Amino acid sequence: MLQVGDTAPAFTLPADGDRAIASADLAGKPYVVYFYPKDNTPGCTTEACDFRDNFARVTAAGVMVFGVSKDSVKSHDRFKAKYTLPFPLLSDAELTLHRAYGAWGMKKMYGKEFEGTIRSTFLVAADGKIAAAWPSVKVKGHVAAVLDAIAAL
Repeated sequence: MLQVGDTAPAFTLPADGDRAIASADLAGKPYVVYFYPKDNTPGCTTEACDFRDNFARVTAAGVMVFGVSKDSVKSHDRFKAKYTLPFPLLSDAELTLHRAYGAWGMKKMYGKEFEGTIRSTFLVAADGKIAAAWPSVKVKGHVAAVLDAIAAL
């Protein structure tokens, strides 16, 4: 998993609204990229809505937010519309960005091990370096921690 001080991986991914988002277009701008397992599931919905509810505070600091999962763009479109999410949702079906950030790996649930998305968040500074990293996110209170890190930029 990427650590504070590492260079954020370059990417171009399809996003909701039939568009693509490229990290090259974000050069010189800070942003948050958060990885979540699946659209329309309880924890993922709570996390997305918490980012939504705090979106004005994030953008007031000049920071953008991007949610990333392996779900399709069509799924993202429905999820975004259902919960009025104001930020892009990126589709990483090939898991390229997940793996580059270390957000895909072995997990354990109910005693069984399996590969899946490791719920994690990264704050990328304007210089393209990881300014803060949350490698194993617990949804409750997480966005507040991200806001604290943004304030420290």
